[in-house]
Amino acid sequence: MSVGSGAGALLEIYDDAVPVVYGYLLRRCRDTAVAEDLTSETFLAAMDAARRGAMPSAGTAWLVGVARHKLADHWRRAARTATPVADVPETVHDGWDAELDRLVAEHVLARLTPLHRAVLTLRYVDDLTVADCAEHLGRTVSATEALLTRAKRDFRAHYPGAPTARGGVS
Repeated sequence: MSVGSGAGALLEIYDDAVPVVYGYLLRRCRDTAVAEDLTSETFLAAMDAARRGAMPSAGTAWLVGVARHKLADHWRRAARTATPVADVPETVHDGWDAELDRLVAEHVLARLTPLHRAVLTLRYVDDLTVADCAEHLGRTVSATEALLTRAKRDFRAHYPGAPTARGGVS
């Protein structure tokens, strides 16, 4: 089988791009098996695009974009088969350092529905605009804005010590 120019370019950057794509996915899903599977799916999709001549460029940034779409697809599938996550420990202490706060935030994200987790991650971790989030999730901008509002409310409701809707502390 001959390798086209797009596929050849993809093969040239493969060794450098794999750790970037895998790291991007692992930081967002926190599951090595899922990150490995999604990395494979990303490169299979890229190779398929190269064979069809539909690959705009064989750059790592483009591959991360493909990975972002694969991750959004994963979250959509997970939303249909969501299972509950264990509760956050009851002990909450003042003066948490940044690392502990990050861990609690990740735990809270894990408790949210996959769709809420996806929109919050795309918006606040990946720093995408609401319009870009909407495109990745296959929703309208208005529906994504409403989803983002519900996801932020859900995150605050699960975050230990966050103010409740009545203004108190949970």
